[in-house]
Amino acid sequence: MGPCECRYYLRLDDGSVECQLCPHHCHIGNSKTGICRSRRNHDGVLISEVYGKLCSLAIDPVEKKPLYHFHPGTACLSLACTGCNFRCLNCQNHEISQVAPAEVDYYKLSPEEVVSLCKKHHCPGIAYTYTEPLTYLEYIIDIAKLAHEAGLWNILVSAGYVCQDPLKDLLPYLDAANIDLKSFSDDIYRKVSGGHLQPVLNTILAMRDAGVWVEITNLVIPGINDDMKMIQEMCQWLKENNLADAPLHFSRFFPRYKMSQLSPTPVQTLKAAKQIAEEAGIRYVYLGNV
Repeated sequence: MGPCECRYYLRLDDGSVECQLCPHHCHIGNSKTGICRSRRNHDGVLISEVYGKLCSLAIDPVEKKPLYHFHPGTACLSLACTGCNFRCLNCQNHEISQVAPAEVDYYKLSPEEVVSLCKKHHCPGIAYTYTEPLTYLEYIIDIAKLAHEAGLWNILVSAGYVCQDPLKDLLPYLDAANIDLKSFSDDIYRKVSGGHLQPVLNTILAMRDAGVWVEITNLVIPGINDDMKMIQEMCQWLKENNLADAPLHFSRFFPRYKMSQLSPTPVQTLKAAKQIAEEAGIRYVYLGNV
């Protein structure tokens, strides 16, 4: 199983390419990679360097994703390749998300082998998780098609930073997703993660329209995104966009990566966020990492 040509890019006259997978639209020179580190320009051809190379493989309860209202009590085969198109200062999995593929050990598994492994361990579904799965979308789609043919679910755990056309190729094979809605401020998205808010909201709405079961996670970081007015605006947006029944998970922050100087989120802050969400009409609100 050799390198895989990416499906979403443009070749440019100077030998560089423009990746069209996510809103960064990276212009990538020859032999260079984009922000995600996993998509490289090889002489004018954009190659996914992580296709079939899994840096993490495990069997998890579906609740760990977290998905609380999608077949609770079941397990899923969880997998990840290296890479992420965000640069979150608080990244929980930076050892595998913020590195190049060559910097970690990996398992080589074809899409057929992934599905076979899932069936062998009697898991009803596959979860694409831990890093940013949308950065290896070609691999996911090839697995997901075979998974559906075998009667298995496909679960995406993602920050949702993707262009709409590539997302549309995945949606027919996607059954459930947990989207990490990092804040309801474009300024915070830019400063903490290196991206923008609106594309994430577009992803959530596209999944809603496609009939994908969606749950939302909001990691509450002290002094960063714990403003209750902003949390209220986020909950109001969810309610106004017919997502009041989408479970909302407020997750507790612990010092990590480049935010090791901060304190853990006070539990009282999470309880206040939960109260605001419930008063805004969100029906299912949970606290995580408490």
